[in-house]
Amino acid sequence: MDTQDEPPTADVLVIFGITGDLARKQTLLALYRLEAHNRLTCKVIGVGRQNWSSEHLIEHARQAIAASGEQIDEAVFARLARRLSYHGGDFDSIDTFQRLASAMSGYAHPLYYLEIPPSLFAPVVDSLATVGLLKGSRVAVEKPFGHDLASARDLNARLRAVLDEDQILRVDHFLGKQPVEELQYLRFANNGLAKLWDRDSISEIHITMAEDFGIEDRGNFYDAVGAVRDVVQNHLLQVLALVAMEPPVGPGADDLNDKKAEVFRAMPALDPERCVRGQYRGYIDVAGVAEDSQTETYIALRTEIDNWRWAGVPIFLRAGKALPERVTEVRMFLHHVPGFSFLPNRRPPEPNQIVLRIDPDPGMRLQLSAQAGNSWHDVHMDSSFAQDLGEAVRPYERLIYAAFTGDRQLFAREDAIEETWRIVQPLLDKPSRIHHYDPGTWGPEAAQSLLHGHRRWQAPWLPQSTHAKQ
Repeated sequence: MDTQDEPPTADVLVIFGITGDLARKQTLLALYRLEAHNRLTCKVIGVGRQNWSSEHLIEHARQAIAASGEQIDEAVFARLARRLSYHGGDFDSIDTFQRLASAMSGYAHPLYYLEIPPSLFAPVVDSLATVGLLKGSRVAVEKPFGHDLASARDLNARLRAVLDEDQILRVDHFLGKQPVEELQYLRFANNGLAKLWDRDSISEIHITMAEDFGIEDRGNFYDAVGAVRDVVQNHLLQVLALVAMEPPVGPGADDLNDKKAEVFRAMPALDPERCVRGQYRGYIDVAGVAEDSQTETYIALRTEIDNWRWAGVPIFLRAGKALPERVTEVRMFLHHVPGFSFLPNRRPPEPNQIVLRIDPDPGMRLQLSAQAGNSWHDVHMDSSFAQDLGEAVRPYERLIYAAFTGDRQLFAREDAIEETWRIVQPLLDKPSRIHHYDPGTWGPEAAQSLLHGHRRWQAPWLPQSTHAKQ
């Protein structure tokens, strides 16, 4: 459980895999932005297998930050450069870790960020333990945390053999998105919303995570993973937990994670018969993809939460690549109003909706009904969080700073990881057939069959853009 004492701030950041794609696309930019906001207070040691010098790493960082579109302030970059150093070596050689130990002399609270393949998590942590570098440390590991329930449990056991739970930070970048965290504040700080947030008002919930690009050059990685492992077990179920959980009893990380874990425990394992898997045409032509691949690039499924608040409310999730738009949203349909003779056609044809858009351009929409002439029209009450609340801090900037300070609210806990693998395990054990779909469409038509008797999938709310027809 959380204690009253504040965890110590890290006094050195050690990034394993700093030469990789994640560092190039996200981490180095996040460090620059933290430096620009005077929130980076320690040395940064990059560890990689390449034979680089510290000067090479600094130039690599400059190029990565510039490629992101960030306008580089030379004074800020100079401060960041003074913090950076590079340490090369094989991750399977104890000599690498012994030399690292010499370079880290005098540091009491290191933060290790493992941006490396999951198969290396436990060996690297074991080597850090062997050379005495885990005392007072925290270790952040990127997803995926295992590839099924058994492997997740095995990895947890290996890490917990040398680390306490509060030393382990399991990174899911979706939890670093500010709109995801703000879900709980929207719900519990606004009585008008809180009173609507249950089975008495909400008839069904739809969650969409759409990407308008394909696998590109990641065939070797993605073909062994698929949409269930890539985004359902982690991103979408974590968002669902924040949508559905009860209010935390306190401000601590365990208070929040306790309530999220309650949601997962209340969810039955998914039924492959209530799941539609899709694969976009052309996927098997991507380098690294097997010519007979049955890996899904699209998934749609139905689930539920068997507790007092949500019993009887169907929940539909969908995620896919090569779809018309890049958007993540939560859409909740309210029950129809009763039919009364004084209303035109007795009642509006469409129920009210609450739409929470997580990405891009986070915001909230309330969809109401109003009469215009002799017909009903939808009325949209929209809020852009960037306009109303200011620009959000970027996910990796938030996550790295939280890891520095030991704030575990933005990281997944061991029991939640195992519960979410339990939930999706039947889809891995008995995957349903693959339905093909054309890139640029909203997935296979079979996905609509999941919603028989319910609302159809809706075109996502995309401000100031033309909605793609579903």
